[in-house]
Amino acid sequence: MASLDSFFKLKEHGTSVKTEVIAGLTTFLTMAYIIFVNPAILSQTGMDFNAVFVATCIAAALGTMVMGLVANYPIALAPGMGLNAYFTFAVVKGMGVPWETALGAVFISGVIFVAITSLKIRELIVNAIPHSLKLAISAGVGLFLAIIGLKGAGVIAASPATMVTLGDIQSPSTLLAVFGFIVIVALEYRKVTGSIIIGVLLVTLLSVLLNLTEFKGVFAAPPSIEPTFMKMDLAGAFHSGLIGVIFIFFFIDLFDTTGTLVGVSHRAGLLDKNGRLPRLQKALFADSTAIMAGGILGTSSVTAYVESAAGTAVGGRTGLTAVVVSLCFLAALFLSPLAGTVPAFATAPALCYVAVLMARGLSEIDWDDLTESAPAVITAVGMPFTYSIADGIAFGFISYTLIKILSGRYRDITPTVVIIAALFAVKFAFFH
Repeated sequence: MASLDSFFKLKEHGTSVKTEVIAGLTTFLTMAYIIFVNPAILSQTGMDFNAVFVATCIAAALGTMVMGLVANYPIALAPGMGLNAYFTFAVVKGMGVPWETALGAVFISGVIFVAITSLKIRELIVNAIPHSLKLAISAGVGLFLAIIGLKGAGVIAASPATMVTLGDIQSPSTLLAVFGFIVIVALEYRKVTGSIIIGVLLVTLLSVLLNLTEFKGVFAAPPSIEPTFMKMDLAGAFHSGLIGVIFIFFFIDLFDTTGTLVGVSHRAGLLDKNGRLPRLQKALFADSTAIMAGGILGTSSVTAYVESAAGTAVGGRTGLTAVVVSLCFLAALFLSPLAGTVPAFATAPALCYVAVLMARGLSEIDWDDLTESAPAVITAVGMPFTYSIADGIAFGFISYTLIKILSGRYRDITPTVVIIAALFAVKFAFFH
């Protein structure tokens, strides 16, 4: 205990081993849904479900362990929601890119992260992007998850007349999905720890009892990761048409991780008196290496999880919390049969709930300034309506730049924004 106190500086942070362990278990329960949802999403690309399950657990355990031991922060990492949807529905299914090539793009984005983190320019890039677009990107990804979740639940369906229409709401699976969403929201409102995983498992249990799903068991030895391990195609990822894909992986994770690090640390009182994050470089190194590891193991980009705030809310203040979360993910490797039992309509409520959380960023936009609000709305609605996170972001940057210039507000535009907008314009003109 004395060695743990010395290594993690527990007394200095006003915490204890018991508090950190409880915080770690709390954080894990709030984000454990990813071990079921991530394989369900990525397996739609043709990737082996069980291999993705193992890759998800190991990538999360590795990234979180590095965050705890190297940066000494109570922040957990795992394959990101939104990034896995972009990987599956926009890149692989939308663009027809082989999943091996998409994994190569993930790995390359991780290499870029390591490079810009080492050069200490990552913060400069984040600070150069307009606040309204940061909020809109987060909300847009949420809306993108919503349309995927609603389709998976059967609430909406394709229509040749109206493009999208109401699905078969009398279907048992659809009713269970709607029930699952209501349960998650109600439990979250009551501040019940693990509300998402409870909702997913409850719908799964009911589907088994109603003979809608085959029960495959709970525990088993970890499956083989061989079907996805080291299967990334780096040569294919360097193809000119995928440069934009690498940029989007990099771009989304850039804001997601940085925002989560600062937000959770702020809530936990870990920022210094100037509002900055101590040991920021070490924290950024953790998520950069985790992204590269994800590409190697066979999963989409790994990012910091805002659910880490659940652990800090019960007293987690050091990397020992993250180490406990990491060990929990390793233990979860023995739950592969349970993961295989969970049907798509049981994970759909989780997607819709995460969409609710992400969409709230729209409330912080300055709606009185049309030069800020209009590009933000274009960004947010562009993602679900084009079924592409990349196109939504592109619309946002291009419209932001042009609106500001034509409105005489060109001083609001940074060179970084102009460059990004120009690159997106070139992409639409020559590589779309």
